[in-house]
Amino acid sequence: MEKTFDFAYGGASVPLTVRAGTIDVIESVTPASIADLKEAFRRAVEEEAVDAAPLKEIVQPGDQVTVLISDVTRAYMHQERICPLLLDYLHETCGVPYEHIVYLVAVGTHRAQTEEEFARIASPYVAERVKILNHDCDGETVRVGVTSRGTEVEVNPLVVGRKVILLGGTVHHFFAGYGGGRKSILPGVCSRRTIMQNHAHALDPAAPQPNPLCGLGVTALNPVHEDMAEAAALVGPVFGINMICDGQGRHLALPSGHWLHAWERSCQLVDAFNGVEIPQRADAVVVCAGGYPKDINLYQSCKSLINGFQAVKPGGKLVFISECREGGGPAEFFGWSRYLPDNTLDSALRAGFTVAGYIFYECVAIADSAEVHVLSALDAADLTAMHMHPHADPAELQQLLDFGDQHVIVMPRGANTVPMAKE
Repeated sequence: MEKTFDFAYGGASVPLTVRAGTIDVIESVTPASIADLKEAFRRAVEEEAVDAAPLKEIVQPGDQVTVLISDVTRAYMHQERICPLLLDYLHETCGVPYEHIVYLVAVGTHRAQTEEEFARIASPYVAERVKILNHDCDGETVRVGVTSRGTEVEVNPLVVGRKVILLGGTVHHFFAGYGGGRKSILPGVCSRRTIMQNHAHALDPAAPQPNPLCGLGVTALNPVHEDMAEAAALVGPVFGINMICDGQGRHLALPSGHWLHAWERSCQLVDAFNGVEIPQRADAVVVCAGGYPKDINLYQSCKSLINGFQAVKPGGKLVFISECREGGGPAEFFGWSRYLPDNTLDSALRAGFTVAGYIFYECVAIADSAEVHVLSALDAADLTAMHMHPHADPAELQQLLDFGDQHVIVMPRGANTVPMAKE
């Protein structure tokens, strides 16, 4: 059988025909978006609050309040629509003066946001009324305790002695299981040392490979997640608001309430909305990142590669379509290639863990487990160094898409599709 697809590629599309014995096309199916966001927000923080009293009973007029929000790298969650609703609720319903409220950007180890970005990520409305500040992982922190795994939890002073509200987006995460929730605390507002101690658990303590206990949609026994949750508990947020969006940035649900339990509910919804059960892994997978901005660089679009990897048999073929007009992304990304010739990547990452380094590490691990072909604008040498097969011409790639009588899975929108194999 054969099927032709128009795969999104940067700002355009690439038509390609897949031929195989069996072709399964998998995409997530999401519900209709929220029609009345203001009313949905009110219900979420009041009568629908998960394992928590209504927010208006938790926050009082005399309280000092810190709201943790995400930086511009999470702009796809469109928190700027929720931030003003929360501010109005805190000020008008709870009676908190503007001067008692701070919106703190949980940047983790990312760069600081500019004044213009404050208005973008929190809305001009919020930026005009309350302080918006950046966390600095190398700046002043307060030690609030140690987790059972020995992570020394050092946090921004603005989350100590104040009522802390977490506002974040829940998505699948390649080693923490899911994003959002407790991640607003760790890594969001922790010291660089705390972040590095936590993220080191993403590496297998007994072998030079990613930790098998960590992965997409995995929280049970996941040491990264469990350590993050312990750190957040030491801070003791009073409330959590969790955003779930579809691929077009429209809000689908706002599970809110207890900072952990409401987030766990949001994870269940993300599985229901983005997870697609497959009976078994395929001989080959063709996965597209979904066009710009999802395929802006390899650092960002590798989420689709990781998702596609969940659907392919060990040693199978993985065809990845991602323009990557801005290359690898962070300046350091392809720099990690220097450790590949002498097989020291694992030891180098353990000595100086960075998220960009870990993403590079994951990509190499995938390329060592499957035959990876990439259609992109990336430098061929950079991909070859990562043990991947580079392609710049769609016609050249087309020659590889005749799979004979094999079973092939096609994922046209890989960023929002998470295969879940029964096996």
